[in-house]
Amino acid sequence: MKNLVKVARVKADLTQQELADAVGITRQTVSLIEKGKYNPSLKLCLQICYVVNAKLDEIFWVNKEDFE
Repeated sequence: MKNLVKVARVKADLTQQELADAVGITRQTVSLIEKGKYNPSLKLCLQICYVVNAKLDEIFWVNKEDFE
């Protein structure tokens, strides 16, 4: 799934490891999320949003056309 986690993380001046530590996952999982190769749970999405100080729809919104 496309997302803007990397953009939000860099804007928050965090490394992948720092974000991972803050939400309780591995750096590798952060990398996979940023690449769109891992779909995080809603809970994890919210945790990421809280850490990078962004809204859910700013980072994880998917347009209907992206599903087709």
